Amino acid sequence: MTSHALPPKQGLYDPRYEHEACGVGFVVNLKNRRSHDIVRDALQVLLNLEHRGACGCEKNTGDGAGILLQMPHTFLRQECAKLGIALPEPGQYGVGMVFLPTDESGRRICERAFERVVCEEGQTVLGWRTVPVDPSPLGKTAREAMPIIRQIFIGRNPSLTGQAGDRLAFERKLYVIRRRIENLLKPSPFGPDSSEEFFTRWEADVQREVEAMHAGHRAMFYVASLSCKTLVYKGMLNAGQLPIFYPDLNDPALESALAMVHSRFSTNTFPTWARSHPYRYIAHNGEINTLRGNVNWMTARERMFASPLFGDDIKKILPVIDQSGSDSAMFDNALELLVLAGRSLPHAVMMMIPEPWSGDEQMSPEKKAFYEYHACLMEPWDGPASIAFTDGVRIGAVLDRNGLRPSRYYVTKDDRVIMASEVGVLDVPPEMVLHKGRLQPGRMFLVDMEQGRIIADDELKKQIATEHPYAQWLRDNLVTLEQLPPGPRVHEPEHETVRLRQQVFGYTTEDLRILMAPMAQDGNEAVGSMGNDAALAVLSD
Repeated sequence: MTSHALPPKQGLYDPRYEHEACGVGFVVNLKNRRSHDIVRDALQVLLNLEHRGACGCEKNTGDGAGILLQMPHTFLRQECAKLGIALPEPGQYGVGMVFLPTDESGRRICERAFERVVCEEGQTVLGWRTVPVDPSPLGKTAREAMPIIRQIFIGRNPSLTGQAGDRLAFERKLYVIRRRIENLLKPSPFGPDSSEEFFTRWEADVQREVEAMHAGHRAMFYVASLSCKTLVYKGMLNAGQLPIFYPDLNDPALESALAMVHSRFSTNTFPTWARSHPYRYIAHNGEINTLRGNVNWMTARERMFASPLFGDDIKKILPVIDQSGSDSAMFDNALELLVLAGRSLPHAVMMMIPEPWSGDEQMSPEKKAFYEYHACLMEPWDGPASIAFTDGVRIGAVLDRNGLRPSRYYVTKDDRVIMASEVGVLDVPPEMVLHKGRLQPGRMFLVDMEQGRIIADDELKKQIATEHPYAQWLRDNLVTLEQLPPGPRVHEPEHETVRLRQQVFGYTTEDLRILMAPMAQDGNEAVGSMGNDAALAVLSD
């Protein structure tokens, strides 16, 4: 029932290849002091990145813009009091920013199902709030696709404590709730009559209603965020429309110590409300070129998933990757799982975007062992990218190993850190600048507000790489192909049979000699190029 408003695969278009090139940035108070100034500064950064976003044939229909904030408790408590909703202390409730169908019946289906899933997971629905919006600046296309936007407030069950020292128990439960409702409110791939095989009776009834909604083209369901730590405001907007569309963002009571923003340029793709950024953990400028392999391997490993933190709930979150999302959304899906399964945010980012480590003779043995160990668990999500990330406590950014999407940062004397795709996104008097620099290829920039400082890449990665004896684990457990026993002898076909098959499948002498022979003999990649014996321009008559 997710509505990404994308056309089906046809001709040369395939929605699997949705990519984007965008503007990304964040503003953070190093000492974790909340204020509305941080929100206002971030919106100014977003406005100054508007040229990195895009619009359609209607200038007032943007490709997407959004902002991620820490949970604005003071503001939400103030607004919920008007609705008779009593919010508990911060951390004891979660907020979901939900895009819902515009028709009343569809909206009620979604809301009832959401509330039931929350109750089945042992938590409490405190209430709903309709987010005030002003669609007047939006273009016709954006208005026609605009959902109803509501916030659901979920109270934490006091008995939900998790393991000793586990500060993510409630965040993990909210993730399970979100994955359950996302899986429930989308059409069954096997049709409505097969729902009973996968769901309980009431869930099967919901599935039939969902199928009817899709048949009537009334479906629109998307959870922009569901967390006890962060909140996302986004949509099919341009940068200047965001604070107008969401009046919440202009309220002085809405405070945060960090704000991450994004202006989307959906290159060769279709803008939608759901595909605007930020996602739940990241805002991304670039593309993931290894996406199909990354997704296939994540899917292949799901049957082996086990976690003492999730327990039996691990089955409820599958599939981890929502393949109807963009490359950025799928990256966010994988990162979210790694973090909630117990890894720190920078640890998870190092797994997904590793440095080029195998041939680096200057890299420490501990760090090299870390990367080699994790290479057995996950392939790099590779491609030109600048990715900003946050869990509401730490915020940072990382470049791909080639540094093809540059980003720069400022540290000011009033404890602000400003990072963006380019310089000049915020007016800062030169005398207020304490330090400035640019992100380095493969290196991580991290602000830890609990520690109140920027953690250097070398220090951060040394700490993570030495947390466990990765080198010892490799020595004890790594099995190479050379160590495997020989397999059973396979009967090889006759030469004429091989020749016939090569002809049937279109192999040429050039394929065999230029491409396949180097692959078999030297392990080279399956790449090649056409020769060109035409005269160079300088030799032309």
